[in-house]
Amino acid sequence: MQHPVGYANAPDGSLQLAHIWAFLLNPWVLVQFAHNQAAALVTGSFVVTALGAFYMLADRHRDQARLYLQCGTIVGLAASFLVAFPTGDAQAKMVARYQEVSLAAMEGRFQSGPAAGIALIGQPNVRERRLDNPIELPGVLSLLAYGTFHSDVRGLGAFPEDTWPDNIELLYYSFHIMAGLGTVFIATMALAVLLLFLRRLESTRWMLWVLMLAFPFPYIANTVGWMTAELGRQPWLVYGLFRTQNGMSSVVNSGSAVFTLIGFCGLYLVLGLLFLYLVGREISHGPEAAHD
Repeated sequence: MQHPVGYANAPDGSLQLAHIWAFLLNPWVLVQFAHNQAAALVTGSFVVTALGAFYMLADRHRDQARLYLQCGTIVGLAASFLVAFPTGDAQAKMVARYQEVSLAAMEGRFQSGPAAGIALIGQPNVRERRLDNPIELPGVLSLLAYGTFHSDVRGLGAFPEDTWPDNIELLYYSFHIMAGLGTVFIATMALAVLLLFLRRLESTRWMLWVLMLAFPFPYIANTVGWMTAELGRQPWLVYGLFRTQNGMSSVVNSGSAVFTLIGFCGLYLVLGLLFLYLVGREISHGPEAAHD
């Protein structure tokens, strides 16, 4: 869907799988899967660390809490780096190569030119074709996308407007929340690991509070990362080949689609509440005592 390969056009105009190995070894999928798995590892490590911090602050299960803090922070730091480099860097280069218009929208870039900067702060103004109140790092986008500070990065104005992502503002903010949180994760875990090696992590209560309260943010980062990928793909269902507006079914009406969506939302709500209940019960119970 993001970077179609291994396909052929049938006589009736439909898309068919023509080369199974090209499909299975799609470079986009390999990079995106590695990035996704690194992000999942970040999420797990933050949860483990948060549980260790909770037990340490509550003065319960201290041996287990110490283990959770040691493993969680070290793995969390390594995984946070992996999300940024090499997997995130490789993903950015894939977007720059195959989805230039998505890259421009993610950065709120309307004009083309060399030495393109990354916007740390700014608000995309689609109506007036500009980024309001920007604070940028000059040349960094050119470097990340194409390997040199002086590479030309095309803006949205270089592409037909009907190929622009449908919601540039939401795409821009989703991407920047994801990237911003990723930077915070590295800084947080780096400081925690430093305190760990100085043997001060267990006694630094403010850091334990930070680690305990940080566990929801990887979930948020994963969600906005998914939103970035899917909003960036629009208006294509299969990028460059099949538009989303043409993907509607001729045999399923809108009422049935809405009813199914409501059903899935209700199902996931119930499963989510059950998940939270079971996790809360296990945390409250704590680890089993060792038996001789």
